[in-house]
Amino acid sequence: MTRPHPALADAAPTSAWLDSPLRPAPRPALAADTTADLVVVGGGYSGLWTAVLAKERDPGREVVLLEAQRIGWAASGRNGGFCSASLTHGKDNGEQRFPDEIDTLERLGRQNLTELESSVGRYGIDCDFELTGSLSVATEPHQVAWLEEAGRAGEGEYLDRAAIRAEVDSPTYLAGLWTRDDNALVDPARLAWGLADAAERLGVRVHEDTHVVDLAKDDGSGVAVRAASGHTVRAGRVALGTNAFPSLVKRVRWHTVPVYDYALMTEPLSAEQLASIGWRHRQGIDDCGNQFHYYRLTPDNRILWGGYDAIYHFGRRISGQLDHRPATFDLLARQFFETFPQLEGLRFSHQWGGAIDTCTRFFAFYGTAYAGRAAYALGYTGLGVGATRFGANVMLDLLDGRETERTALEMVRSKPLPFPPEPFAFTGVQLTRWSLAAADRNAGRRNLWLRSLDKLGLGFDS
Repeated sequence: MTRPHPALADAAPTSAWLDSPLRPAPRPALAADTTADLVVVGGGYSGLWTAVLAKERDPGREVVLLEAQRIGWAASGRNGGFCSASLTHGKDNGEQRFPDEIDTLERLGRQNLTELESSVGRYGIDCDFELTGSLSVATEPHQVAWLEEAGRAGEGEYLDRAAIRAEVDSPTYLAGLWTRDDNALVDPARLAWGLADAAERLGVRVHEDTHVVDLAKDDGSGVAVRAASGHTVRAGRVALGTNAFPSLVKRVRWHTVPVYDYALMTEPLSAEQLASIGWRHRQGIDDCGNQFHYYRLTPDNRILWGGYDAIYHFGRRISGQLDHRPATFDLLARQFFETFPQLEGLRFSHQWGGAIDTCTRFFAFYGTAYAGRAAYALGYTGLGVGATRFGANVMLDLLDGRETERTALEMVRSKPLPFPPEPFAFTGVQLTRWSLAAADRNAGRRNLWLRSLDKLGLGFDS
């Protein structure tokens, strides 16, 4: 067994964001049958934005939100806090799939980020929202040309090796691309908690510890949502924000798989440590590998370091035991100090993981069920901090029967290909993961498997 990196010796096995004295007290579970105009299932970003926007559209609408555990406890409280303007996991990825809509999707994504910032301010949500932009960094020679081309295409400011190291100093950096208005950083748990507080101030009834187990048509034109306790909410419409967890609309379960992502958080850097790497503009950073890292500074100058080692478990398994993977934490720690050797001796305060939902196009898809009484948005693939607000608007458009610019999009009207059953899903995911790692080692050259996925429209280019 590999001995864990010494910098992990005192790391708490929980999300640094959720390990906070600011975490709200638990809200009461649903204790009786009730009725509503709209019931929202899921207390992460998807459900919270849906509840808030539903009340903004119609303050008189009765809205109930049901969360199986605690508000923001899953992906919404465990992510890196990157709030991207992209709705398609990067322009290239969206352009491959919807070339005729990409300009519209880019505009709607920027609009969504602007409106999200406005909502944070309007509701006084203290989540350290900071429009920092982003840096993509090349750590292999073949990646430099990609960033040069993106710079020439006007997608950001190209930085050569000297310029990127003057911006953030790592011996692994060969070039960079600085995009100044495409990304904000937030405290993700406090964003979720703030949205829940805003929803309640608007009149939403929020119940935690209420695990929904069944969805069915109700008499007339409504739905019945039943909790494990046996209590039922009868409503005209239901919005499903369950994401990585099995959908209550069983036919769409094949369209997503849960993938585990892992992250570390350092202790605060001293002034001298921070000066040794620069990072004066505090951008969010990702590298250009197929298996990529994402990292950022917090307001108290910790570094969150995550990504790279995404793990799928046979049978679409989800379990709290899978949140902890010592081999991945050790790998991430070693890669951190390879990137920033000048920080040797820094220790990690937290180590954690959690499941995200991914689909075969790597960004969200949408739809309705139960004769238009239910709507869902799924498959965010780690992009949910910002894109869930757009998805909430799509779900409400669909439930309200509104024809909008959003609902007219082919991106909204189409669905990705489903994943196959086991053992084919596990074999395909593992082969793809191995092939992506091989491409990173082989100057970006994609093998036959990856080229075949590209031809089928299943390749990924963020």
